[in-house]
Amino acid sequence: MTVLRIADIDHRSLSQLLSRFGLDLRLVSEGSDIPGSYWGESEAGLRSHELFVRLDTPVHSALHEGAHFICMDSSRRMGLHTDAGGDFAEEDAVCYLQILLATHLDEVGRERMFADMDEWGYTFRLGSAQTWFEQDAITARDWLIREGVIGADDSIRFAVRG
Repeated sequence: MTVLRIADIDHRSLSQLLSRFGLDLRLVSEGSDIPGSYWGESEAGLRSHELFVRLDTPVHSALHEGAHFICMDSSRRMGLHTDAGGDFAEEDAVCYLQILLATHLDEVGRERMFADMDEWGYTFRLGSAQTWFEQDAITARDWLIREGVIGADDSIRFAVRG
């Protein structure tokens, strides 16, 4: 199985979703370096309030980096350039949020996000993204609720942290 790429979805729906958080999606031309990409190659990049992707960027990467923008505090967001930073608790919250964000994209959804995260090599104590999400992510979920990113029913509040 290959992971879902930006070319496989309507990137305008991704752009609309992220814009609700004040994040602008920027499509970079094929073969160009992706500005703000921490991992390089086809991975999404962050600079300030912009998320950079190419058509070959994995959707999970775009959602993960977008979730970093949403979950970081305002001082880090103001100086954001390439490295989202954060601690382990925030990283777990980012993974949880990217799964929730995937449900707002018709071509993606929760099940596909679980599969793509596993395929790409995200690692979780219980062996898979789905098992982690369903059985071991309570701390990540609580973090998102406490920071005002999601409601107690896992609904996204469409507001950034802080």
